[in-house]
Amino acid sequence: MIIDSSVSAVVTGGASGLGAATVKALRDLGVKVAIFDLNPETGAKKAEELGALYCEVNVMSEESVDAGFAKARAAHGQERILVNCAGGGRGGKTIARDKQTGEIKPFVISDFEWVLGLNTVGTFRCIVKSAAGMATLAPNEDGERGAIVNTGSVAAEDGQVGQVAYSASKAAIKGMTLVIARDLANEGIRINTILPGIMATPPMLGVKTRAPAIFESLSASVPFPRRLGHPSEYADLALTMLRNSYFNGETVR
Repeated sequence: MIIDSSVSAVVTGGASGLGAATVKALRDLGVKVAIFDLNPETGAKKAEELGALYCEVNVMSEESVDAGFAKARAAHGQERILVNCAGGGRGGKTIARDKQTGEIKPFVISDFEWVLGLNTVGTFRCIVKSAAGMATLAPNEDGERGAIVNTGSVAAEDGQVGQVAYSASKAAIKGMTLVIARDLANEGIRINTILPGIMATPPMLGVKTRAPAIFESLSASVPFPRRLGHPSEYADLALTMLRNSYFNGETVR
């Protein structure tokens, strides 16, 4: 896919971290970008900074997502690119014990459902809506109508203690990627997923401030280079997945 000013894109979670880096990378190439984000203050500020369109969107709401795509398409036309970066987590062990009393504390099931609703269902909801729109476009010379990049996590393959809900939600994104690629093949729409490791996003940079020793330990745990990943490195891989028309159905850790 040629990525230039003739193309429009939607980036969910585009107001910060990996999403904001991806918005910047696309805007640097002239792409018309709509930021879907729940936070109107940071979303509008980032959109103004990067020359993007802000759409206040909650990916857990069908109505909100529909309204976001309608606003983005009214301004930029049908998107050929979707990058899903919206997500989050709620930590906790499957069961834990109170350190003082020994009381058993089960994981709150509603929290588990919330994490899957945000990360897995929210991602799939945006895929469905975007792919339905992409399918209306005329294909390019390769027969391609659009391309999608999802954000999983290394936790999909290597979840740690206290990551049960997050790992399950990201493993589901990994698991559906190849199936969706096959579902969309006849429409000329590709989909790939990135499984980031420990990235220098706002939550992790907060750890650096609050607990520098933990931050240094996390950095040292990376085989090479011994540091957190830069959001720009995520964005660079996303661009590669979007550009390379033979890149399809893959998850890259």
